[in-house]
Formats: sequence, structure tokens, C-alpha cells
Amino acid sequence: MPLYLLALAVFAMGTSEFMLAGLVPGVAAALGVSLAQAGYLTSAFALGMVVGAPLMAALARGWRRRWALLGLLAVFVAAHVVGALTPSFAVLLGTRLVAAVADAGFLAVALTAATGLVPPGRQGRAIGVLLGGTTVACVAGVPGGALLDAAFGWRAAFWAVVVLCLPAFAGVWQVPDTPAGAKPARLRSELAGLRALAGVLLLAALVNAATFGVFTYLAPLAGGTAPVPLVLAAFGTGCFAGVTAAGRLADRWPGRVVAVGGPLLLAGWIALAVLPDALPVLAFAQGALSFAVGGTVITRILHLATGAPTMAGSYATAALNIGATAGPLAAGALFGVVSPFWLAAALIAAALAVAAAVMRVDGGRTPAPPR
Repeated sequence: MPLYLLALAVFAMGTSEFMLAGLVPGVAAALGVSLAQAGYLTSAFALGMVVGAPLMAALARGWRRRWALLGLLAVFVAAHVVGALTPSFAVLLGTRLVAAVADAGFLAVALTAATGLVPPGRQGRAIGVLLGGTTVACVAGVPGGALLDAAFGWRAAFWAVVVLCLPAFAGVWQVPDTPAGAKPARLRSELAGLRALAGVLLLAALVNAATFGVFTYLAPLAGGTAPVPLVLAAFGTGCFAGVTAAGRLADRWPGRVVAVGGPLLLAGWIALAVLPDALPVLAFAQGALSFAVGGTVITRILHLATGAPTMAGSYATAALNIGATAGPLAAGALFGVVSPFWLAAALIAAALAVAAAVMRVDGGRTPAPPR
């Protein structure tokens, strides 16, 4: 149960991140700013996620794990309460940055804590459950925020996130705490192993950049081929199915998931670049493959980073969010010139080249991590 309540917190935080796409017009009108200025709220959150993961993980290294999670969750909730009440756009922008830093820190610590809630050899399943909260947020965040905005105003979406976080406090309280007097490894020694993880971190960032580069522009890409909500739901449902499957496969056959899923994902993006009308048919499969491969890589990062027990989750979180930031930026800059599908194909091709160099894609079973 604690693991699923942690996933609920991740869902609430993911919803907060994605819902802004549907709230920009309402925020702009209510606070008297332009649409472009209101869009800075999304950029502030992305920046906070990238910077916050390693920063908060480093600061929280000496904290007891349960109290770190409780404190970060409390800061996240407080930022949304202030954001829901403030009449100032500048204050709202600040709350988005603070919330993102707390979100990144929470996810970094939760990724490490989740693997301690399951028996050895099932870390992949724990990561699958936790990241499942993010995939559900992909499906529910944008339409949910837009519906609340239409019915009650944009502030209602912020209050909804606060309410979603409340049960998560009970889950965090059940997370096993670090033993009294336990000392974390020296930060310098943990960071020393970062160079060895550079390849697999790059792999995670490339896969996520491809995924979110397309996801951000699914609405215009789907125009004329099928109802946009249907395509969004199909892609998001596929993401959930993929991360769930990865949770069951990543512990035993990480190499096979990347070796088989990666080329299939590449083929799917190329097919959509050539035949964009096939999007309604392939949306589910591409979402599933994207998160199956991405989820497996995240599990691999945590497995390889055994020498960085307090920083491993932050490495994974930073890689994910660098991809989630760079992908949409590149797709937006090239939109109208190069299809996001071609960009995604290029990113996955690069990811496969990196995978061939840094991962064992021989289908072998990943050994259990050392105790």
C-alpha cells in the first residue's frame, strides 16, 4: 500500500505539470498577462525539475528518508495553496518553480525508496508502479485541468492537486525510515560514479525527448485523422501499459526489452512520419513502446548506480526531465519544417546507437543488485 500511495503523489505531481497546458488561456485572462507570459509557467516548472532533482537529492542525503519525503510533499502542497490564492502572476511563477523543485526532489527520493519496499529482484516492478502515476497524469492532466478551468476557474485545478496529495502523506509515513545513525556515502564518491553512468543517462534522455517531443504536439498532429481526445487517450493508455509491462520485464530481461522494443519504436515513428494518417492506429503502440523502453532504462540506471544510493534517483529524474524539456523545445523549433515524428525517429536512432555501446542487449538476465 505505501508504494501505491507514493504513486498517487507522483500522479498528483505529474498532473500539476501537465495540466498547465490546458490552463494557460484562463491564467492569462485572469491575471492580465499575455499567452506567451502565461506559457512561462510551464518553462519554470521544467527548469525546476531539471535543477531540483540533483540539488534536492544532495541536500537530503543526510535526512531520514521518511522525513525527506514528508517535507518535500509538504512544500509541494504549500506551493499549490499559495498559487491558488495569489492574485500576482510573479508569485504564481515563483510557486511553479518551488513546486517543481519539490516535485523533482520527491521523485528522486521516492525512486530510491520504492526499490526498498519490494523484495530483491522486483525493483523494476516498483519503478513501474511509481512511474505509472506519471503515465496516468499524461492521460488525465491536460483534459482534467481544462475541465476544472471551464467549470470553476483555473484555481480549482490547483486545489484539486492539493486534495490528491493528502492521502499520499499516509503512504509516506509508512515508508521504512533509514536506520538511526546511518551515514550516507560521501557525496564526492557518489558523484565519482556519474561518469560511468553517462551513457545510460543519455539513453534515458534521448528516449524521453522523443516521447515528449511527439506528445506535446499530438493535438495538431492528430488534426483531421481522429478526435484529438481519442488519440491522446490512446497514447496515454499505451504509456501506462508500457510502463506496467516494463515493471515486469526490466528485472529479468532489460537487454531484450531495449533490443526488441527500441527498433520497433523506431519503425513506428518512421511509419508515422511517412503515413501520419496512421496515428490513430499506432498511438497506443507508440506510447506503450516509449514507456516500456524508457521505464527499463530507468530501472537500469538504479541498478547500475549501486555506488550512489542517495543520488541514483536524482540522476534518473534529471535525465528524464532533460529529455522532457529538450524534446518539446526541439520539436517546437522545427515544427512546420520537420515533423515531430521524424525528430522522434532520429532521437530513437541515436538512442539505439548509444544502447549498443553502453548496455548489454544480449537478452541476459540482470543479476540481483548487491545487498
